Amino acid sequence: MRKLAMELHTSADQLLQPVHIITGEKSLSIGCILCEDGWSDDYFTKPIDILSQNHAIDLLVNISSSPFTLGKNNKRNRVFSKQAREIKTPLVYVNNVGLQNNGKTVYTFDGCSTVYCRDGEIGAYCSPFIAEVQTIAINLTGACQRQTVPVVTDDNTIDRLFEAICYGTRKFLQSIGMSQVVIGVSGGIDSAVAAALYAHVLGPENILLVNMPSRYNSQTTKGLAAKLAENLGCRYVIVPIQQSVDLTLNQISSSPLVNPRSGEKTTLTVTGFMTENMQARDRSARVLAGLAAAFGGGFTCNANKCELTVGYSTLYGDQAGFLAALADLWKHQVYELAHYLNTVVYGQEVIPQETISIVPSAELSFDQSVDEGKGDPLIYPYHDYLFRAFMEYWNRATPEDILLWYREGKLEEKIGCSPDLVKQLFPDAKSFIDDLERWWKLYTGLAVAKRIQAPPVLAVSRRAYGFDHREAQNGPYFTKHYQELKAELLRGDIHV
Repeated sequence: MRKLAMELHTSADQLLQPVHIITGEKSLSIGCILCEDGWSDDYFTKPIDILSQNHAIDLLVNISSSPFTLGKNNKRNRVFSKQAREIKTPLVYVNNVGLQNNGKTVYTFDGCSTVYCRDGEIGAYCSPFIAEVQTIAINLTGACQRQTVPVVTDDNTIDRLFEAICYGTRKFLQSIGMSQVVIGVSGGIDSAVAAALYAHVLGPENILLVNMPSRYNSQTTKGLAAKLAENLGCRYVIVPIQQSVDLTLNQISSSPLVNPRSGEKTTLTVTGFMTENMQARDRSARVLAGLAAAFGGGFTCNANKCELTVGYSTLYGDQAGFLAALADLWKHQVYELAHYLNTVVYGQEVIPQETISIVPSAELSFDQSVDEGKGDPLIYPYHDYLFRAFMEYWNRATPEDILLWYREGKLEEKIGCSPDLVKQLFPDAKSFIDDLERWWKLYTGLAVAKRIQAPPVLAVSRRAYGFDHREAQNGPYFTKHYQELKAELLRGDIHV
């Protein structure tokens, strides 16, 4: 608005004019604002204030296309109620429902259109994620006219999160014409939640669950995958991958690399880490892709946000798929969703309790044996919150911020994890700094390359990967002050 006024050599006050509507014998002055015009507390130009100060406004109408994020409608109600109350004018908020897909991020629009009376009370309210038309009588000069008090749901709860994910998944599948889905299930929590979610959205008859064991998969997790399929009533197939992985390993390690000029021959060495990635790629690029084509659908990406943040997934492997429906959920939210699916959605234990209880593990080597309590290198009760500070905070935290908070003994408070957790996990400053730098380098390094090629993410948070989190492959960076703090901590000049 301010830039347009400058270009036209006028003022925002002149541009902001009410719309006059004749109804019967009365002329109504309508203040029309668009979406973000209502969120002007931190802006220099405040459209509602300008309209109300310069004109006698009978009614404010906010026409929006505002995507769902957890907690946004709660804040919207506070902001718009305050505006209506302060200028003593009814405000009608009209929001879009549906889906927007920009290629990398999929947004849902929850509607939740609302009438705020001149005293700030809610006079009428549309249910979330439902397209509907309501005819409302608005008292322009007095209190709300309503027979019953509208029930406005809290949108920062697990039920609203589940509703948004189901709505977005269903709409996305409809938009691409997909009605059957293949899901790789490991016996772990992420794939189990994905299976229960898609079975609810499409019906179990349209879901094929696939277990793809190698020599590293335990009887425990194989049994849990089968139990999940039985509980959900989905079709289930076991496709072992060890033979094909061994074939690939043998082909790579035994096939000579020939220098055509000198005739010299060499061979490649395959490390254990490489073998881990080969298993993940064999599962997705070969088995799941082939089964999806035969089944007549697509296969899912079951990654969560913690994994996506630091690239704890294999490119063209478990990071592949047509949609990452859980990739805007931190690991603790995945667990919360698992409990909700069991207790509320299905009303029974479809996701086995042991799947919820066992240590999260990729089971790609004997060092990740769940039966021995070995699992992922990510410590989710801590790293969920550290990574959230990296990418979701309005003022995103840098390693310098983290180290300052660590030095001051305020880190748990600042990032929101359990009190005293950092001291339990890291006995000294060196171990803490090593962990911080390991994940920061991945988050701003290799993980960026992986995210660029990741499937679309279904957004439910204030900042999702993709459109909300613009990034380029610039590489990790540490400030001079960070390096100075690090040196002081490692010398012992600063005691935590």
